[in-house]
Amino acid sequence: MRLGLSSGFFGQGRDEENLALVRRADQLGVDIVWASEAYGPDVVSVLGWMGAQTERIGLGAGVMQIPARSPAATAMAAASLDSLSGGRFRLGLGVSGPQVSEGWHGVGFAKPLGRTREYVDIVRMALAHRPVSYHGEHFTLPLPDGAGKPLRLAHAHRRQIPLYLAAVGPKNMELAGEIADGWLGVFVAPDFFVEQREQLEAGFAKRDQPPAHFDTCATVALATGDDLDACARTVSPYPALYVGGMGSRKQNFYHQLAVRMGYQAEADRVQDLYLEKKWGEAAAALPPQFIDDTSLLGDVDRITARMQRYADVGITTVTVAPWGKDLDARLEALEIAVAAHSRLIDSDDDVGSGDTDRTAADYTPEH
Repeated sequence: MRLGLSSGFFGQGRDEENLALVRRADQLGVDIVWASEAYGPDVVSVLGWMGAQTERIGLGAGVMQIPARSPAATAMAAASLDSLSGGRFRLGLGVSGPQVSEGWHGVGFAKPLGRTREYVDIVRMALAHRPVSYHGEHFTLPLPDGAGKPLRLAHAHRRQIPLYLAAVGPKNMELAGEIADGWLGVFVAPDFFVEQREQLEAGFAKRDQPPAHFDTCATVALATGDDLDACARTVSPYPALYVGGMGSRKQNFYHQLAVRMGYQAEADRVQDLYLEKKWGEAAAALPPQFIDDTSLLGDVDRITARMQRYADVGITTVTVAPWGKDLDARLEALEIAVAAHSRLIDSDDDVGSGDTDRTAADYTPEH
């Protein structure tokens, strides 16, 4: 299992701190850093900035919003980031939600699965240096009865940049298993991932042959220390934002995820409080079990054991989002996570590699 770093959203007053974490992760040998976008700084600019100040760490768009760019614009950005970084880029895509898609980008949210499938088809076509010609329900290239013609991406880069889908719901999970090289998950609990993995494998079954490499990447909040209650309080604003406020009362994918995980009443309570702008109360209303199951909390021994739980169920990359009162606390948390991961790797080396009964979800993409 590999270790990643989530740098989250930029433009919130902590950009220099986030960059310091990325630089330290690069020094420590962390596999990849993922950056996000919502309706602030765009992820392409952020990754270009980080790539210019690091040497070996992978650069992941986690995610580039599908409604924010045409498929061709995404292919251009992916090719540029990959070429400029010496082949370090991984492309994560997501449809966002109706509030951002329709309110910010002016793109209708209807039929997200079909739009995602067509979008990925065109991005892959462009990155493979094939002339882009596509006639689908959502995208038509070139436009009919016009002056356009099928064009080929004019840029030197890898032709098979790993492509991930961010997915929360069962149908999106299945689509990721069918058409992507990896899955980006949030609020991943090892016990519940057993069910999510079945959804990915349903997608694998729709392929002509199972993928040789598929990266199951779980982003988890990280807080270190001896006081587990304090650790949970430190990270609780993060899930509260998503479960309570990342979407409307009618359509919030993270709220729906918490419900599927068995927290109907608690998720409703968090959402009510968050939408009433009682953010502190919303964070306090989160069940401690939910926070613990979807985070890495505690000292190095406990975090090692919790990482092992993710490895045991087939998660191939754990991406940590360090929380703390200041940069020093976040750096310390990152270093503890690296130490825990090293213990895990050393333990695997001691056991050996005799396990041959593995499914596609156990593998990571080559890069």
